[in-house]
Formats: sequence, C-alpha cells, structure tokens
Amino acid sequence: MKRNFLITFSFLFILTNCSIDNKDENAQQVALSFWYLINTSGGLAGVDDQFELDTVVWFFDEINGTVTVENNNTEETKQDGLDSGTYPFSILTDGGEDFIIIDGNELGKILINQTNFVIDQNKTSQGDLADGFIYTFQRVAQAQ
Repeated sequence: MKRNFLITFSFLFILTNCSIDNKDENAQQVALSFWYLINTSGGLAGVDDQFELDTVVWFFDEINGTVTVENNNTEETKQDGLDSGTYPFSILTDGGEDFIIIDGNELGKILINQTNFVIDQNKTSQGDLADGFIYTFQRVAQAQ
C-alpha cells in the first residue's frame, strides 16, 4: 500500500511540474542581431555610398564562427563588400585593437557599440593603408 501511494504521489508530482506550452517565464529571450550596411566610404575614388536597410544584411553566428551575408545590391557602381553567402569568420586582437578575418582574409579594424559596427580597411594588424573602404553597419535587434 505504501509503495502504491509513493508511485501515485510521484506521478502526480511529475505531472503537475510539466507544462505543455514550454514557456519558462524566467528565461531570458534571445535576441538575434542583424547588421545592415548603411554606408561605404573611402577607397581610391573617395566613394560615399548610402544603402537602404534591407539591401545588404550580415548575420553573425558566433557559436559556429560564421557570417551569413544577404547582398541584394543591384547597383554595380556601389561598393557593397561581400557577395551573398556564408563565410567563416574570426576576430584577431592585436595591441588592444580588434580586426575581423572573413574567409581567411583580414578585412580591417572593427569598432562595435550597441547600434553601430564599423569595419575600417585602412587599419590592419599589419599597419595602416591609404585607400581602403570604411563599411558602416546599423544594428537592428529582433526578439526570438
């Protein structure tokens, strides 16, 4: 009898602690950050190209070390960076500065804050250049 009571009590305990909706009220929501290219400047010709938010989008997957680029720019005269695709990336820290390496190539020094991400090709871990591009991205957070 005591054994049946314990089994019944255990089942009731397990069933009352289960939830069908799988929502944990205390769990933090995960935010996915998409970086939208809004401006490219510099280069030998001194370009200053503006982009609408959905034209070029980069999504960084830090867990897998990849960046996925969706490049919808159709204006061939605009400097838009990488073609659409998924590339491996890493961050190199040298002398207190961070540099981004994508698909095995160092693109330049990066500066990141809450809303902006800048890649400056004029600054590399090997020294300064004179005719690189500066890519400026804007962050748009989406809850998942």
